[in-house]
Amino acid sequence: MKSVLLIGAGQFGCHVAKIMNEMRCEIMAVDIDESSINDILPFCTSAQIGDGTNEEFLRSLGVGNFDVCIVSIGDNFQSSLEITALLKELGAQVVISRASNDVQEKFLLRNGADEVVYPEKQSARRLAVKLSSDAILDFFELDESYSIYEMAMPRDWVGKSVVQLDVRRKYNINVISIKRDGRVMIPGADTVMSQDDRLYVIGDMKDLRRCFKL
Repeated sequence: MKSVLLIGAGQFGCHVAKIMNEMRCEIMAVDIDESSINDILPFCTSAQIGDGTNEEFLRSLGVGNFDVCIVSIGDNFQSSLEITALLKELGAQVVISRASNDVQEKFLLRNGADEVVYPEKQSARRLAVKLSSDAILDFFELDESYSIYEMAMPRDWVGKSVVQLDVRRKYNINVISIKRDGRVMIPGADTVMSQDDRLYVIGDMKDLRRCFKL
């Protein structure tokens, strides 16, 4: 069970809190706006109204005792930058900050953020990749080079086994799992592909294009 300090209780912060609450994390939410705190409170272990740019207030929270601190402010970049720097100065173990553009991402990393989330960019990329081909059903980016793709079964793969397809050697693509009849399975070398299977593959986009003829 992780302990989380979440600074910024807007829409993005509420989504984070709700999901982390479902994962049984202990969450303390902080926001300067009382109504925002009231909205997020059902998903938190505790919450406080306060100014995250105030060093003494942050110090009083004991930021070093949390496993992760999330700065989820989206409409005041100056505050986000100040809070990120203060958290690291006060001994925060891990600081994850939200950015709204590439410049903000760069400055947050320079000012102490261990990781920066850029929801608009990440959502746009995921949507664009999914819509680029009917064969791509979903997309999970791992880094700038490699991603996991959920793919529809190619017609010419049906009835062939993993070893017969040999896509790892031919295209540098790995089939990591198959969803069949609603269940996910790890394929063996002799697993034969079926028309209704969904593939989960890992690789680079340029190799994926060659492999699936996109």
